[in-house]
Amino acid sequence: MNVFKSLIIVQSSYTFITAAWPIVHIQSFMEVTGYKTDVWLVKTVGALLIPVASCLFSFLWIWRDRRPAVILGVLTCLAFISIDFYYALTDVISDIYLVDGFVQIVFLFCWIYILAKHHDRLIQRRSNE
Repeated sequence: MNVFKSLIIVQSSYTFITAAWPIVHIQSFMEVTGYKTDVWLVKTVGALLIPVASCLFSFLWIWRDRRPAVILGVLTCLAFISIDFYYALTDVISDIYLVDGFVQIVFLFCWIYILAKHHDRLIQRRSNE
């Protein structure tokens, strides 16, 4: 299931990088995404997304039941799509977040593809069972 592995690598890496960025260098993050009044909140969200990315990435080594990866991946996409589009389109956050919203839509379609084409292989059994 190479699509699964590829999606895990890309989505978890993307999430990790975008989560760590404001923690590592908030000034460059705000230059791209716009000024933030609550820097602590931006860094808190980033800190909370690092475990999400790490958990998703861990499914490269979990061979038994991959349904939790699908749930985490899909729900993360839906959360970002909702937030990015709603708040960018109501001028609360910068329009650059629309780019992230479209990236999340691509991830979501990949998860839908996996569910449609590989749903029977989301749980892998050992040969001796």
